Amino acid sequence: MATVHTPSMEPATVRRAFDVERVRRDFPILEVRHGGRPIVYLDNAATTQKPRHVIETIQRYYTRENANIHRGVHYLSQVATDHYERAREQIARFLGATVGCEIVFTRGATEGINLIAQTYGRKFIGPGDEILISHMEHHSNIVPWQMLCEEKGSKLRVVPITDDGELDMDAFGRLLNARTKIVSIGHVSNALGTVNPVRAIIDAAHAAGAIAVVDGAQSAPHMPVNIHAMGCDFFVCSGHKMYGPTGIGVLYGKVEHLEKMPPYQGGGDMVLSVTFEKTTFNILPHKYEAGTPHIEGVIGLGATVDYLNDIGMDAIAEYEQNLTRHGTQLLEEIPGLRLIGTARDKAGILSFTLDGVHPHDIGQLLDEDGVAIRVGHHCAQPVMQRFGVPATARASLAFYNTKEELDTLAAGIRRVQKVFA
Repeated sequence: MATVHTPSMEPATVRRAFDVERVRRDFPILEVRHGGRPIVYLDNAATTQKPRHVIETIQRYYTRENANIHRGVHYLSQVATDHYERAREQIARFLGATVGCEIVFTRGATEGINLIAQTYGRKFIGPGDEILISHMEHHSNIVPWQMLCEEKGSKLRVVPITDDGELDMDAFGRLLNARTKIVSIGHVSNALGTVNPVRAIIDAAHAAGAIAVVDGAQSAPHMPVNIHAMGCDFFVCSGHKMYGPTGIGVLYGKVEHLEKMPPYQGGGDMVLSVTFEKTTFNILPHKYEAGTPHIEGVIGLGATVDYLNDIGMDAIAEYEQNLTRHGTQLLEEIPGLRLIGTARDKAGILSFTLDGVHPHDIGQLLDEDGVAIRVGHHCAQPVMQRFGVPATARASLAFYNTKEELDTLAAGIRRVQKVFA
């Protein structure tokens, strides 16, 4: 078995100070050049790059451990099953879940929210009930609730946001009422970078008799998350946004809810017994994991959280906050540039428009400098409508980015201005 270079080789007691150049060496793709220049990858809110430790863990699975899980008595199946379920426990600890059976594997945060809507929602939401979301939500935290409300005759209520991109908490308090059954809020806005006060929102939802769902797709990769301390009823996140494989996600649910909810899909492994007359469903969490799962994705995500733990989420958050401040200052100094999303509590999302230049032109010209950003509505069209823009250019940060890369971004934006002058 090949030796994997990862910080996990060092005991936590001798963990080194955060060293971005050492971290960058763990990500092979950062060595790629485009147009003769090193790629400056600033599209991390869309998907993140993968450390060598994760890549080699997945390669090892396919070359030395590949087998189906749970149903085999032979050696390879037992090894694969052990690694799969060990990853569940690793991820539970990483997120602060109480027990591993609260962790259900999905294809991503999107499927996690759909699972909640189509199981808990279909069973417990009825005519006249209300579901409360915010104006800054990703489409994945809008459309499933719209579909549920249309089916059940319920009402979707929307909390407005301020000109800075912050949640209007006074309006939230007014909209929350005895008819509210679900409050579903993004922890961090993918389009604005706003970090929402989820603990206060969750406490208020519970006081009103509602359950609280948190979309953690943009928080789990960038800051410490403790679901148990947070107190939410459900939490979702995506592996590919937290330096792990694509096609794998996590749904956390309190046992008391998961036990009462019907299965999401039917098939193998989510059953204990099947006859033509009756099916008995499996115990948690397997009741929600029908069919052969994304085995290598789960094992790879387990390796991912090991890697993040060994660096330290506190260290990652602190480093990214410094990067965000540096990037914000650079962009604010550019005449004609408008930052969209200036919340006081903000993660590493720098969305902006540039006078006289369409965001798509910004993205294409920056690509000539080797700078990769995202342009468009970022699956958050209501946010664009709120700020009166069709789209934004978005630079989103990760802990392998550097201040020098942000300097390159700013210089590129100034070059774009000259082209369109």
